[in-house]
Amino acid sequence: MSLNKVDREAVPVMPNRLGIAGIEFIEYATSRPQALGQVLENMGFRPVARHRSREVTLYRQGSMNLVVNASPDDARVSSTVDGQPVISAVAFRVQDALKAHTRCLDLGAWTVDSHAQAMELHIPAIHGPGGSRFYFVDRWPEFSIYDIDFKPIPMVDPNPPALAGMRYFGVVQYIGTARSADWLTYYEHMFDFSSMPDQERFGILPKGKLMKSPCGSFLWQLVEPEPWMDADDSPESLQRIGLGVPDVGQAVVALKARGVEFVESTLLHPEDRGALTRATLGSVAFELVHQ
Repeated sequence: MSLNKVDREAVPVMPNRLGIAGIEFIEYATSRPQALGQVLENMGFRPVARHRSREVTLYRQGSMNLVVNASPDDARVSSTVDGQPVISAVAFRVQDALKAHTRCLDLGAWTVDSHAQAMELHIPAIHGPGGSRFYFVDRWPEFSIYDIDFKPIPMVDPNPPALAGMRYFGVVQYIGTARSADWLTYYEHMFDFSSMPDQERFGILPKGKLMKSPCGSFLWQLVEPEPWMDADDSPESLQRIGLGVPDVGQAVVALKARGVEFVESTLLHPEDRGALTRATLGSVAFELVHQ
């Protein structure tokens, strides 16, 4: 076999210059943490720790960490409308947080000033869509960021099992009209995400453009507003979380037994490809997707 033939048949490797290795946590900002906490507990999450100095609670199930930020001194909390929760941050696991942050700044990202207090961990971040943030976390293989900044809740299992085998599948982002090309370029350029073919779809709401993370462990969906929508009524934002499950039907049954309501329509077939929870608190919805 000639060297030339080997080169021709070489399998292309997706670049992953930040060393992204999954989602460490997703954060909601809200001034109604108790109400949001009840929604999350119905979805199988459990509060396992509280921040040492801020009104922030860590929820967990299986491999998923979810942070509820109700700190009144956080601008993202104070800017929420009527206390409606918003997805305010996504933290990526990376090989080296400082290098990842520096590279993004070199590519034109805007840094987020650190407000870490004495003895608190500084987690580098850049600004994301709609006032959100992207954090970079490298303390995950052996150590945890939560060991420093959070105090465990007594008598609570710190690692509750995942309900129905749920895990983070992806994030849905609402974008502006005719902004798909801009955001596709942004995620390709900044994080080495790659576009997926339009015929390759997941879940029950197959709109917009779909991208895969360079580590292949989660997806990112970009959805433009419908032509009839007023641009002022559809701002760019991180809209909802996708949860992967081995069996959508079983997951729906388990969640309904816990009081979770689903959007049901003749156009949707939950037990087939996926299911969408009915929005609660005006903005919180989860999409179940067959893994």
